[in-house]
Amino acid sequence: MLVVIILAVALWVFGGLMGVPRATRSMMLAILYVAVLIIQITLPAGTPLRMATGDSPAPWLILGGFTGLIFLYRRLLAALRRRADVKEAAAQPIAPKPGFSDAELNRYARHIVLREIGGPGQKKLKEAKVLVIGAGGLGAPALQYLAASGVGTIGVIDDDIVENTNLARQVIHKDKAIGMHKVFSAQAEMLEQNPHVKVRPYQRRLTEDIASDLFADYDLVLDGTDNFDTRYLVNRVAVEQKIPLVSGALSQWEGQLSVFDPAHGAPCYQCIFSQAPAAELAPSCAEAGVLSPLPGVIGAMMAVEAVKIVTGAGTALRGQMVIYDALYGESRTIAITPRVDCPICGDMRAQTA
Repeated sequence: MLVVIILAVALWVFGGLMGVPRATRSMMLAILYVAVLIIQITLPAGTPLRMATGDSPAPWLILGGFTGLIFLYRRLLAALRRRADVKEAAAQPIAPKPGFSDAELNRYARHIVLREIGGPGQKKLKEAKVLVIGAGGLGAPALQYLAASGVGTIGVIDDDIVENTNLARQVIHKDKAIGMHKVFSAQAEMLEQNPHVKVRPYQRRLTEDIASDLFADYDLVLDGTDNFDTRYLVNRVAVEQKIPLVSGALSQWEGQLSVFDPAHGAPCYQCIFSQAPAAELAPSCAEAGVLSPLPGVIGAMMAVEAVKIVTGAGTALRGQMVIYDALYGESRTIAITPRVDCPICGDMRAQTA
């Protein structure tokens, strides 16, 4: 029996020195024990091998019984300890995740008390990434209200500089910003208004080669551009990436607004405006003029739609277009529907049908 004990100690000690895991060494001892027990039970009494391992199975059975009891006791103790740890953890108050500072809670208090937004909605706004195309007439008020509402990351792309003729309607820019790039002027004013948001300025024109990569970083796009080529590009990329597109437009005394979102059953921009009108039928604001407060009305409405889409509040203008006539103080909402043969979103609808 002494030989077996020495062998067992040697296996354990030398195995440990050689870096053999504890579980493996325990398995080796178990195999040794089973082998000795087989020898004691199967070989006749008095044989040399049986004599060398104790000559009786009784001590080995007693040793195995005690070892088994110790093993079961340790397992039971570990299970009880785990249960106690689980109960203790459950009793502890859940630590809140990093969220709003006291200053932010106070700033957004009027949002948070709105039943349709509340704390969860304001948290969604903080986590949202919204891209605004254009920092001009429509982009200016939209950017201001997105920042004021607490949208966490706001991108703005534009290649223009601030001119004196912009200031009557593009109220995010100030007289001192004349000659400055619009994206940097807008960024400065947004951070001055709300230092808790992140503004990403892109001082360049939106082009085919950058649009896809740029849009991929955002959850929602607002289009405030004043040319059809860019509008069609924005629409196509938004449809490809299944990003909702809030689109506004202006002309003299009238503005219009819609949410183009084929991924949620609404038409895309090209469903409604299948091709750009002739230049003489759609003069620019510089050629035809535009009422100074009108961009503020439509741009603010674009920000409203963005907040609704991000938070899930109310009903966004999907499948609807609002037309506002400032001259006569009238507004009307018309239904707009997808076009089956639309070259931009028609294939996507066919695949999901």
